[in-house]
Amino acid sequence: MNAVTNRTKTYSLALLAVLGAMALAVAGCGGGSSSTSESSNASSKESASSESSSGYGGRYGNSENSESENKSASSESAPGAESGAGVVSLGNVQKLGMVLVDSNGMTLYDFHKDKGTTSSCYGPCAEGWPPMLTEGEPTVGNGASSSKLGTTERKDGTMQVTYAGHPLYTFVEDKKPGEANGNDVSAFGGQWYALKGNGEEAGD
Repeated sequence: MNAVTNRTKTYSLALLAVLGAMALAVAGCGGGSSSTSESSNASSKESASSESSSGYGGRYGNSENSESENKSASSESAPGAESGAGVVSLGNVQKLGMVLVDSNGMTLYDFHKDKGTTSSCYGPCAEGWPPMLTEGEPTVGNGASSSKLGTTERKDGTMQVTYAGHPLYTFVEDKKPGEANGNDVSAFGGQWYALKGNGEEAGD
């Protein structure tokens, strides 16, 4: 009788041990699956964050900012810029006093090689001394004379602004308003001078 009881106890303990082992195995599998899922979610979040910081959101955001800046710059354009019409005014230039300037305040010059209102400046000359063009009737401001203002057609069909019968040009070496680095300069077969409001050339 005692022998039977001992065998029963031994069997019961063995069964409990097996069940316990199975329970631990199941728990272990579940834990591993949960850990893998959390790891996968974390990886996805890191990937999304990386994409956002490396350009997708930033690129579109910069585009919106760029459009906003362009609109702001457009709203601050000089008078006549919207229609492409040239604007001739008087501006104070170093050593020369008040001379003709464009809507950006850049000094305007005449060219002695021009024949009346017909421009002689093309190719490399026009690259160094860009003609003042207009897409509509030019206008005056700040002391310039409207009666002296006019236009002349260039070889490519564009319209160049004239003043007192002189086609007008800017100079690439003038980097900011108030400069007149092209005054009394000899280049491309003729002299270049800034003009006063009365149409006369400015001295040094």
